[in-house]
Amino acid sequence: MSSSLGKSASKSASVQTIVFAEIIWAVLALLFFLLFSVSDPGKDRESWYLLGTAVFEIVAFLSAAVLCLRNWLSPQIVSGRKVWLGIGLGMLFYALGTILFTVWEVVFHQEPDVSPGDFFYILAYICLGWGMVMAFASRRLNLELWQWMIVSGIAAVNIALVTWITIAGNAQTVPQVDLFGIAPAAAQPAPIKVPQKPGVASPQPSVQASPKLRVIPTPQLQVSPEPSPASLVTPPIATPAATAAAAQPPAPEWVNAIEAVLSPLKAFVNYFYVIADVFIIIVATTLLLAFWGGRFSQSWRMIAAAAFSLYIADMWLKYATSPLFPGYPNYQSGGLLELFWIFSGVLFGIGAVLEYDLSRSRRAGGRRRA
Repeated sequence: MSSSLGKSASKSASVQTIVFAEIIWAVLALLFFLLFSVSDPGKDRESWYLLGTAVFEIVAFLSAAVLCLRNWLSPQIVSGRKVWLGIGLGMLFYALGTILFTVWEVVFHQEPDVSPGDFFYILAYICLGWGMVMAFASRRLNLELWQWMIVSGIAAVNIALVTWITIAGNAQTVPQVDLFGIAPAAAQPAPIKVPQKPGVASPQPSVQASPKLRVIPTPQLQVSPEPSPASLVTPPIATPAATAAAAQPPAPEWVNAIEAVLSPLKAFVNYFYVIADVFIIIVATTLLLAFWGGRFSQSWRMIAAAAFSLYIADMWLKYATSPLFPGYPNYQSGGLLELFWIFSGVLFGIGAVLEYDLSRSRRAGGRRRA
């Protein structure tokens, strides 16, 4: 009896240690963003800052992947091993996508429309959505009317939000084409009217013979040669951003070739992210309401909060890179709201730890009663 109590105490201590480490990592990321995310106007963010934000994000998602895959390997997990397999693979693919994106941005100094990391992001959303759906696919989903109304309301608000960002942003980038060659009345120049006295005709230009003029010789003046136009050009002032850009080595040819191949997929990738974000936020809301008040509601609250954090960061990036953003098109990676990506990985990890602890304590309690 005492040995079982000692084991349960050690397990709870290990759970508290992992949760405390995840919280510390999130606090360190918050301090890092608050201290260094604000850059000088007209100056690019430093490479070390971008690398630091990537390290915080990669570690958060890799740790979440390890914790979720541990739940998948445990036969005692209550919510189902397939659930945590999907979520764990989603976390792993998200970390791999961030690694490739960071290499493209920090090492090669490229800002492509579609990078190889986007394929891992797509796999991450697919696996994450599949794992979250499997959480209630194997059991009967009983939601009351008010719960379905909440899910429908959140779905409607999010669909309206992403539609506004997508359509309104695209409308501002589409040029107005004059199909019939007729400019709008507001764009046509107004004719110039010369005020005239009533009853007086406008004077007509007349040509008169000029009298012969006597040419008076003038002394010749020595005129200095005019400076050439090239000498009048003021040399451009070298800014720190321009100097840093000139000092960067060009990207390898194979990098440019990959970007040229992936660039036509930009529209597909953007619309996939929009649909995936809306789908995941709907599923997370459904899971939160389905597990509300139960014994395992605490872990699924963390999972729902992680999905909401992922949604906030994605929607911020979608807005910041659209013409609706005041600083468009000069947005730089590393904005403050990108911190929610790190929060998402941390919350997924905490949810996995809580689920693992509750599953093992439930099985231990059943053996003691037997």
